[in-house]
Amino acid sequence: MIKDFNFYAPTQVVFGRNAEEKLPELIKKYGGTKVLVHYGGGSAKRSGLLDKVFGMLKEAGIDFVELGGVVPNPLLSKVMEGVALCRKEKVDFILAVGGGSVIDSSKAIGYNTLYEGDPFDFWDGKAVPKACLPVGVMLTIPAAGSEMSSSCVITKDEGMLKRGVNSDYCRCKFCIMNPERTYTLPPYQTAAGAADIMMHTMERYFSKYEDMTLTDSLAEALLRTVKDSVFEVLKNPEDYRNRAQIMWAGSLAHNDLTECGTEKDFATHRLEHELSGLFGVTHGAGLTALWGSWARYVLDKHVNRFVKFAVNVMGVTNDFSDPKGTALKGIEAMERFYTRIGMPVNIHELLGREVTDEEIEILVDKCSRGGKITVGAMEVLHADDMRKIYQMAR
Repeated sequence: MIKDFNFYAPTQVVFGRNAEEKLPELIKKYGGTKVLVHYGGGSAKRSGLLDKVFGMLKEAGIDFVELGGVVPNPLLSKVMEGVALCRKEKVDFILAVGGGSVIDSSKAIGYNTLYEGDPFDFWDGKAVPKACLPVGVMLTIPAAGSEMSSSCVITKDEGMLKRGVNSDYCRCKFCIMNPERTYTLPPYQTAAGAADIMMHTMERYFSKYEDMTLTDSLAEALLRTVKDSVFEVLKNPEDYRNRAQIMWAGSLAHNDLTECGTEKDFATHRLEHELSGLFGVTHGAGLTALWGSWARYVLDKHVNRFVKFAVNVMGVTNDFSDPKGTALKGIEAMERFYTRIGMPVNIHELLGREVTDEEIEILVDKCSRGGKITVGAMEVLHADDMRKIYQMAR
């Protein structure tokens, strides 16, 4: 069965070594006259990128203000700083300089600048976005894919509630991608980013809709490419060719291309959001800590899908007499890959300690909204299923 779909990917991508030079032209093209330049920590300043951005804007006569300090798992409090600044300065365009956290923070600022209700309403499901200030991106960390997605994930400081909302209003107008800007990423961040990119694809690949062969083939090629490229950039951080593969894969993994004709599951993502919300861990690492347990938990009802993954992505030899054995070898091969690139395969490895029963109950309560919602699509997970997966992953 093939699921009907509506593919929409309006973001203009400018890719290459000199891509940054197009920045003023792009901002003007999409109506920007007063820009908020939004960024994270000191790396954008230390690398000289921000100085270059500011210089280009000044030379082009584009007025701007700046706001830094975005942290991983971006916080609503920083979003509201941005909202206050945008309203005060009459900002009409937001430029995100960074990775997924900066982009999501920018999108949330764009939503809330034009919204008078409670700033977490969209993420609580109490309201639906109706508008967003235009957002452009200068990407420095390939991972989240937020530069081409309709997704925006924010953490509410009170209770550390990490929630996502999807709307086409927040899709970025443009994204500037220069793989050279990723040369200085630390190995751990490089590996975690690759894991996140692959998981965005896997969350769509593992679907009850199995007949869209072309989409499956695109997903499998993307997964194999990232898997191969990450080893090369970990050996040589300035490998432009492989940095470029990873950077482009990050966008393709989350712009819904690999969902055409299938249905995204995203159970592992939803389970992980509570891990990174509660413990502040790196998102990609949280995903790898949980995926193997999720896979084993749902395997029995979806053996054929896992066999296809094992053979076509992980290179496992198909033992036609033992499909489940082949499927398990694929899961094990994925976990070995995670270990080889320095990612955890359970929560103990992620946190460096045992997770307690009480902490698991907090994770389950948050993920299930007190038992009121389920997660997943290929296999729908209720609160007790979530508990068992967290326990398997501990």
